[in-house]
Amino acid sequence: MIPLRAALVPLAAFVACRCMAGGPSQGSAPPAVNFAHIEHLTERIRLGEDSVDIVHIYANYPDYRWVSAAESGPEGIACVDDAARAAVLFMRDWEVRNSSASLSRARGLLSFITAMQAPDGEMYNFVLPDHTINREGKTSFKSFGWWAARGLAAMAKGANVFAGRDPPFARSLRERVRRMLPFVEALMARRGECATVHGYRVPRWLPYESGADVTSELLVGLLEYRKTSPDSALTRAMRGLIEGIEIMQDGDSLNFPYGLHRSWETTWHMWGNAQTEALAAAGSLLHDRAAIASAEREARGWYARLLMDGFLKELDLAGGSAPVRFEQIAYGVRPMALGLLNLYEATGRKEYLVMAGLAGSWLTGNNAALRPMYDPTTGRCLDGIRDSSTLNLNSGAESTVEALATLLEVERYPGASSYLSCRRAASGSVNGVAYAVFRSPRGAEATLARESATGSLTVYTGEASREFCRKEGIR
Repeated sequence: MIPLRAALVPLAAFVACRCMAGGPSQGSAPPAVNFAHIEHLTERIRLGEDSVDIVHIYANYPDYRWVSAAESGPEGIACVDDAARAAVLFMRDWEVRNSSASLSRARGLLSFITAMQAPDGEMYNFVLPDHTINREGKTSFKSFGWWAARGLAAMAKGANVFAGRDPPFARSLRERVRRMLPFVEALMARRGECATVHGYRVPRWLPYESGADVTSELLVGLLEYRKTSPDSALTRAMRGLIEGIEIMQDGDSLNFPYGLHRSWETTWHMWGNAQTEALAAAGSLLHDRAAIASAEREARGWYARLLMDGFLKELDLAGGSAPVRFEQIAYGVRPMALGLLNLYEATGRKEYLVMAGLAGSWLTGNNAALRPMYDPTTGRCLDGIRDSSTLNLNSGAESTVEALATLLEVERYPGASSYLSCRRAASGSVNGVAYAVFRSPRGAEATLARESATGSLTVYTGEASREFCRKEGIR
């Protein structure tokens, strides 16, 4: 097992980077939610008897056109995974900014999602270039897994959003969610059944027999459904999912692996690992203090280290190998940023707003490549950071939606958005305290400080941050 302190390399080590053409300019204005690129990726098609909207998966540098059918690969040109993400984004935009255009876009995408649902409630994922459903692909076959969880979350959100604007459509969406609930109950049939994998306890009643990552997506959808459809059996099932996620948590703020929630069996990956996002929301809705405590444990132990020491891609807790730093993608940023915002809502602790803004600053250039990933003038988010000097200049649906979802939520909170333009200014250790200082050209400043002896985290802002730096001789 490798101590994370020794394995991570501070971001400052990546200052000497090779700037790549095609990325957002270094002098970009503050982030603004711009739907131009995701609208460019959207197409209205006929799917069976339905007229629906799809979101093309890939758009490549330099012209960012849709990837052709010949280039798209065997799975297809569009999928429920991305349509569900985009539908939720547009519905949130309607809720936040009262955009009727976004509500219309969400409806077209929801129509695609419902068309991909089988009569038994399971879902297919991909549509092929000829606009037929891919029923055999390894990431498209009819099942109750990742794409079904995302589809459920989008339809549950749609049922609530459209309830007062189109009641028949909302009832149809709610009925489609109900078709999926027996699969949740089937998971609970194994509740309490655990295995031990390389010394780690693994709950076998989660999707994929330990998929805490996909469970977080499923739980978010069930929470949305429960807002207007309270049901004791559903609540018991949700508590079972929460229990499984909590079992997948290890360590604390002082002890490796510092409170992270494993993704599957003994591995952790940053992409899609939204357990804190789901637990904080569940804790608020279900008045579950233990769920909030589990979310805080990850935020204060693991998220703080990622913010201070630099993001990772994945980590094998049992294999003894070094953490994998790249490729880094926007799909890893959104769960952290929204999880921290949900923790602020659950606890009222403003330090989580600061941390959420710092998480989002990865999109604006506070990252290993020191390059902005999101361009507010085009609405594009680059597909990833391949290493400290190389960007993936493509801009597909996943990256774009995940970036927009992050910015839409972070910009709702001035206590978070003021830190979006921050950059790491200094980091190190002094007098038994590990620290990282972040400063914005617009005057915002924050310092994350962790006591080496106890693991205790303090977040200083503004004058308190400057005073900490003066006292410790940090420039």
